[in-house]
Amino acid sequence: MHVQTLDQSLVNRRGGQESFLLLTRGQFGSRNLSITWVNCDPGSEQAVHSHRHNEQVYVIVGGTGLMIVGDEYREVQAGMLVFVPARTGHAIRNTGNEPLVYVSATSPPFDPAELDAPFQYQAQG
Repeated sequence: MHVQTLDQSLVNRRGGQESFLLLTRGQFGSRNLSITWVNCDPGSEQAVHSHRHNEQVYVIVGGTGLMIVGDEYREVQAGMLVFVPARTGHAIRNTGNEPLVYVSATSPPFDPAELDAPFQYQAQG
């Protein structure tokens, strides 16, 4: 059994959101997934972005927000999954008064070493 905690994970902090890289290609022998845990402060918002080769899901764990996928806008809350096809612009905004928390799975996995600023992950500390 392999276990990864938030405290052990690389982190990316931007725009009031903290993204923890829980799983990436090669870690524990994984070949097909990247997994992130993201904490979003009230009012925080991702910039609309897309991934050329990667499909992605957002699983909302806590809080409420507005999800944008392509030209669709949808209120999201805990217990919802949102699928994002490759090459589709997407973003999430925390519209509530409490933290919005989601887990994201990406396939194929991204290589954190190839990410441009401001998406780069760093060791905590």
